[in-house]
Amino acid sequence: MNFLMESEKNEKDQKDLIVDVSPTEVHIALMENHKLIELNKESSNGHSFSVGDVYLGKVKKILPALNAAFVDIGDKKEAFVHYLDLGLYFTAFDEFVKKSNPNSDLNALYSGIKLGPILEKEGRIENVLKPGQMIVAQIVKEPISTKGSRLTAEISLAGRNIVLMPFAEKVNVSQKIVSKEEKRRLETLVKSILPKNYGAIIRTAAEGKNAAVLVAEVKSLIQKWETSWKKIAGKKSIQLLFTEYSKTTTILRDLLNDSFTNIYVNDEKEYEETKKYISLISPEQEKIVKLYNGKEPIFDHFEITRQIKSSFGKVVPMKQGAYLVIETTEALNVIDVNSGIRARTDDQEENTFEVNCIAAEEIARQLRLRDMGGIVIVDFIDMESPEHRNELLKKMQQFMDSDRAKHNVLPLTKFGLMQITRQRIRPVTEINTTEVCPTCHGTGKIASSVVIDEEIERKLTYFVDNGLNAITIKVSPILGSYLKRGSNLFGDKSFLGKWRRKYKCKINMIEVTDFTVLQNEYYDEKGDKLES
Repeated sequence: MNFLMESEKNEKDQKDLIVDVSPTEVHIALMENHKLIELNKESSNGHSFSVGDVYLGKVKKILPALNAAFVDIGDKKEAFVHYLDLGLYFTAFDEFVKKSNPNSDLNALYSGIKLGPILEKEGRIENVLKPGQMIVAQIVKEPISTKGSRLTAEISLAGRNIVLMPFAEKVNVSQKIVSKEEKRRLETLVKSILPKNYGAIIRTAAEGKNAAVLVAEVKSLIQKWETSWKKIAGKKSIQLLFTEYSKTTTILRDLLNDSFTNIYVNDEKEYEETKKYISLISPEQEKIVKLYNGKEPIFDHFEITRQIKSSFGKVVPMKQGAYLVIETTEALNVIDVNSGIRARTDDQEENTFEVNCIAAEEIARQLRLRDMGGIVIVDFIDMESPEHRNELLKKMQQFMDSDRAKHNVLPLTKFGLMQITRQRIRPVTEINTTEVCPTCHGTGKIASSVVIDEEIERKLTYFVDNGLNAITIKVSPILGSYLKRGSNLFGDKSFLGKWRRKYKCKINMIEVTDFTVLQNEYYDEKGDKLES
């Protein structure tokens, strides 16, 4: 099946999620109309300190001047929690941690804890926390540069339709649900299924959902929270209690709607997990999850590798010669807009406005793609017309509307500078798009490319002599074209055809977009890399 052709037939506004699973990492690409919008990565082996993860941590130091404390959660950089982030019912969590033990009835203990008194708004952290105290805390901002994670002690478990709040009593409904009847229906339903000492926030996505879907999700979230009780009751040591869902399911939880057309996964296990999650939160969309089993790498097939290479450099090209220059510093991010060789009209003001509008759309995409946060200063090309300046502000706000991160776009200054503030909860995504030549290793001198076929043939001879009768060669598209040059119906004149006849073995060639010009690698029929 040609997945790319199939997706091109879908309606114009569509979202595709592409999941590339490798032995060590999972890369997730969100595409809108075949254009890369978000790129996420998570490790397959080992754990990183991510937003939503819940830990049993130990208070290390109280900071009365800041009304905050440092907490050890196992990271080399101590995490930080402010008094105002302890939550209204911190005393209930604290009592549960202190009283729980392997011999106690945890269900009875949890439901028997009284909610209150609530923490005073103007209280002092030294009256609540002491060094050495164990607390349950959740990451709300990941470690950035020299700073550790930012924590909250007000735990929440987010689902697609419901956010579960342990040790809470209220059920709140999203203000975006307009119908009063629907609000009452959802509130009554959720209240009826929540056990004692649980609260919830009903998300906009819950509107119109039937009871079975909501009940299943609430039960799943409660089970996730209660599974952590044994860890809390056991050895009172610093440990991870539970994580958010995988990056794939987190994106689906927050973004899945009717505009999602396809979810492609190249790993059977991840495919089954994704399908199971979709069946839980939106059963009618289960069919959009598809297992990709094409021969070429999934990111190459959907042209994601090419887009990554063109989008993550310091210079980002745009339409017809215009380009952005992006610099990231410790304090802020700076983006410079350049018209380059673009000059489509004689009217300089009109041409400048057009370039700035193109740049605004690309900047909104870059902020999501690189997950740039904090202060962003954009140096647009100067415009004289106040109408154009106001129109550019409106367009920038419009392009930023689809951004999930909290943000604020300020008007242009008289110098043509625009300030954008964007929620920063994790480090900026940086991908080095420059490459060290695998042939010269940075020396600048390589063997003549004319004899590359002889080098490959020597390696093939070595592998065949060692008993291999099926070899896969991975090469760059340019080298692949060279090796297939002169190929006819029977492959008689190409290098590839000659080698197949000469060595009487199965030789398969795969072109990899990510490879440098003369790069070549060899694999056996099991997919294991060969070393010559």
